Amino acid sequence: MIRISAAIALLLALTGTALAGPNCYVNTPGVHISFGVSVGGRFTSEDRDQFNLMRLRQRGVDATRAEMWDGCIRAFVRKPGGGEEMQFFHPDTFERVF
Repeated sequence: MIRISAAIALLLALTGTALAGPNCYVNTPGVHISFGVSVGGRFTSEDRDQFNLMRLRQRGVDATRAEMWDGCIRAFVRKPGGGEEMQFFHPDTFERVF
């Protein structure tokens, strides 16, 4: 009985931490249309990360590095007082998610 209770408690604890992270899979309201044209090869993950970093900087985010992480863009952003902090952004809208 104690083993079952411990297993359930562990499962609930893990589920709670998984739900606490940023959510970039939520659809934003409105109509979404996408299409594309491809010439040449596909983007590598490094190319995509550099593109995301460039787009964040264009939006005024002082990021030093950006990478895809669990459906979000994880960026390391310089703080005004010095140091860096990790921030998450939606990959389609480049808006910050919490």
